[in-house]
Amino acid sequence: MLKQTPENGFVVFSGNVSPIEGKEDIRIWSFEPPIKMNQKMYWCDQKFVIEPLRDFIQEKEVYGLIVLDAKEAYIGLLKGKSIVVVKHDDSTVPSKSVKGGMSARRYDRIREDALNEFFRKIAELASQAFLQEKNIKGVIIGGPGPIKEMFYKGNYLHYEIQNKVLGVKDTSYTDETGLEEIVHRSEDLLKETSIAKERELLNAFFTELQKDGKITYGLKEVEKALEMGAVETLLISEEFDKIRGKFICQNEHEFEKDAKKDMDVKCPECLAPAKLHQFKDLNEYLIERAKTLGAKVEVISTQTGEGKQFKELGGIAAFLRYKI
Repeated sequence: MLKQTPENGFVVFSGNVSPIEGKEDIRIWSFEPPIKMNQKMYWCDQKFVIEPLRDFIQEKEVYGLIVLDAKEAYIGLLKGKSIVVVKHDDSTVPSKSVKGGMSARRYDRIREDALNEFFRKIAELASQAFLQEKNIKGVIIGGPGPIKEMFYKGNYLHYEIQNKVLGVKDTSYTDETGLEEIVHRSEDLLKETSIAKERELLNAFFTELQKDGKITYGLKEVEKALEMGAVETLLISEEFDKIRGKFICQNEHEFEKDAKKDMDVKCPECLAPAKLHQFKDLNEYLIERAKTLGAKVEVISTQTGEGKQFKELGGIAAFLRYKI
């Protein structure tokens, strides 16, 4: 059907994807990649070869995260919408209380030396981790109390990483929760990132939900809105995994049902266990349907509290062009 190869190249996958042995379900997927392809490949195998496409899905937005106090430090990465823990280390810095038989001045010096040693160790771990990231755009440091400012102002980080520090933020925690907290508190610094845009989108959705505004949610409601051409933006959770399947029970009753892929299904007529005969992936179907009708599509992650809340709501919703 193509008169010439698209500007960025062309990718085609085809194969039998039927989960039922002996049954054929031949599917074809084709698309123009978002970035120019630099290789030609024709490959037959039992699985699709996707390695040449991995560069296209590497996150282009990567930020380094450090949360620390005098007791511990967590180092992480914000990759797109995902927060990844890279390193954790506990310190050996003594508490501020002076031990018996030791002068306050000597104790303060010992504590200061231990703190400097801890800072150097964390800086080395963080610098090594962040320098390995080709697409790192910035670094944010956080934690409770003044320790984070001491760490930042002491220039312990590698100079390339130090120059990428976007800011220092207060957090209540220094563990994995602290990494999530620092991202949440840094929306002013990360306003162009995927996770910030997603939060803004979901906050707008929940606001409209409270006002009973131009939104709808739930599979049947969203499908109805799509059929009416009323959907402006489709929201679908990355963990929305329902299928629309045709099932046959052991008594040969056929029926259609929306279900999760790994769900045990019983016949509504005789309650006997049923097997999947054919199915349609609803995630894929709804996204293609929305795009065909000119609606935007936003895939919502479960990396944020708002994304988890959206998943619990059913994982599918839409902003509408008009109220229905």
